[in-house]
Amino acid sequence: MPSTETAKPHVLALFRIVTGVLFACHGAAALFGILGGAVGTHGGTVPTGVWPYWYAAVIQLVGGALVALGLGTRIAALISSGSMAYAYFTVHAKMALWPLQNGGEAAALYSWVFLLIVFTGPGAWALDALFSGRRRNTAEVATA
Repeated sequence: MPSTETAKPHVLALFRIVTGVLFACHGAAALFGILGGAVGTHGGTVPTGVWPYWYAAVIQLVGGALVALGLGTRIAALISSGSMAYAYFTVHAKMALWPLQNGGEAAALYSWVFLLIVFTGPGAWALDALFSGRRRNTAEVATA
């Protein structure tokens, strides 16, 4: 079991990075028409300012990038989780009860995955650790 405990921060980091990159790709597709474009637009983009789709795409791009980098991870993951819960309940749940029936599997999974990241933290290789390490070292030097 000790080997799994030592690997845990690195596996969490990989999980966070892959999730963040995939989520950011959704936002980039919707905002810039890359990677196949926004869902349902056949390669197009979401018009600027259209509620809630454009705002969701911005959250996906920025939130996904922040989570992938490990910068403000818990806050970015909380906002991303909430946006996906909102998407699920306002768009998908109206059509049918189960995600498999209403096409909301991705929204439901992202919501829960980002909530997990809120509670587990970024793991290893996060930029947050770099910045908090600098602050801690500066405080230690100041007291010495």
